[in-house]
Amino acid sequence: MTKDQKDPLFVLIKSLTKSEKRQFKLYVGRLGVNADSKFLNLFNVLDKANTYTEKLILSSTDINKRQLANVKAHLYKQVLISLKLNPAHQNIRSQIREQLDFASILYHKGLYNQGLKILDKAKELALNNEEKNLAYEIVELEKVIESQYITRSISNRADQLSIQAKELSTANVLTSKLSNLSLQLYGLLLKTGYVKDEEESQQITEYFNARLPKYDIADLGFREKLWLYKAYLWYGFLMQDFLSCYKYATKWVELFYEHPNMIQLNPVFFLKGNNYLLEALFFLRRKEKFDKRLAILEETVNDGNFPDNENVAALSFLYLNLNKVNAYFIDGSFSDGLFLIPKIEKELKSFKSKIDEHHQMVFYYKFASMHFGAGNNLETIYYLEKIINNKSLTMREDLLCFSRILSVIAHYEAGKDEHLEADLRETYKFLIKMNDLHEVQNELIRFIRDLGNIYPQDLKSAFKKLLEKLKVYEDHPFERRAFLYLDIISWLESKISNMTVGQVIRGKFSQEKG
Repeated sequence: MTKDQKDPLFVLIKSLTKSEKRQFKLYVGRLGVNADSKFLNLFNVLDKANTYTEKLILSSTDINKRQLANVKAHLYKQVLISLKLNPAHQNIRSQIREQLDFASILYHKGLYNQGLKILDKAKELALNNEEKNLAYEIVELEKVIESQYITRSISNRADQLSIQAKELSTANVLTSKLSNLSLQLYGLLLKTGYVKDEEESQQITEYFNARLPKYDIADLGFREKLWLYKAYLWYGFLMQDFLSCYKYATKWVELFYEHPNMIQLNPVFFLKGNNYLLEALFFLRRKEKFDKRLAILEETVNDGNFPDNENVAALSFLYLNLNKVNAYFIDGSFSDGLFLIPKIEKELKSFKSKIDEHHQMVFYYKFASMHFGAGNNLETIYYLEKIINNKSLTMREDLLCFSRILSVIAHYEAGKDEHLEADLRETYKFLIKMNDLHEVQNELIRFIRDLGNIYPQDLKSAFKKLLEKLKVYEDHPFERRAFLYLDIISWLESKISNMTVGQVIRGKFSQEKG
């Protein structure tokens, strides 16, 4: 029987590098009795297999069906232990935890003084690297040991530890509140996108203010500031306040450059902060600053000292390439950026298991929009169908919404309008179902629906009338979000002026610079 390709053990083994596999076999082989063990035989079979198949395992090893679950669990644990011992997977956190474990062992052996010395060094390391949760654990163990290890300074020592525990607890509680708020706002952004109306705007603002804890910025450490800036950033994105997004994303990124050791310890947060800074600059259309920040990020990532693991490599690929594509959207040079698409698609396959489906669909929407801007409507349809036909995609409803609208426009532009009525009906139903039928979409769908009744000589006039209607919403606090995903204004102007969308945007960009 063939099981799902996502069998956890199979996926873990397939994720191992050659050096990690070699280390695992050395780790297992340190004991001669393991040389012919069931779990090692299972490892060898899965390592060579292209798919996970129980039938293959049972026929290639002496494991019977009743034993298989236990052997798999044991192998999974042994692989993780081997990875834990690999220097490539060790960092400050793992070093502190290891010292904490050593101190605990010494405590249970009654070697109190030795345990306290280890804990003192571990606590200093934790505090210097903003690992306050671990520091709190260390202080709590110090309190336990001090209660057993009687010295003349116990009274003073007890006071010191009590004060330190209280300070760390207060900092951890503040961090927890800020991280909860940040994650909840981020979840809303992923699920629904930007606020859609005044009522939703008010709800988000009340939600944010009610959950934002009181703080004094002068008392905050790196970790507390990071979560604070994140919370304000997601709030800014939800409210489409991109100047605020730029402000807090800049604070986020500069915080890392002020504490360069934190880039080593938290490379994922460093990459994400840079990505959101670039996204804010993209929406603000600050091309010069965008290009400069992107160049700095790429230089930092390519530096030999930048952390290197599968997760960091995948995120670096994701953020660098999404923003390389975005660079061509700011000034409308879509045709110049088309060369990136096959290159990114090829590399995307190698990162498929590391990059979530939502971001894969974002790439396809970017590819579709780039082709649309360059006037390649059939290619636009090709990439949009990958999104529309993806039935498992449940996040970012706004992405699905504008994929459908752009698909309808691209079909019309490509002359593939034999199913236009049915496509419009499906798109309309979809928008009603997700409660996202706003004035911009309404006007656009009504216009496309009536296109068949407009005489060719009247088309340009009809486009001008629609443009006048939509221009009203260009700076509307809630309706303008439609233009962030799909530049309908530039499309209409391209129809009126007989140019490509890219040419229209380039013209606007030149005027803005001038």
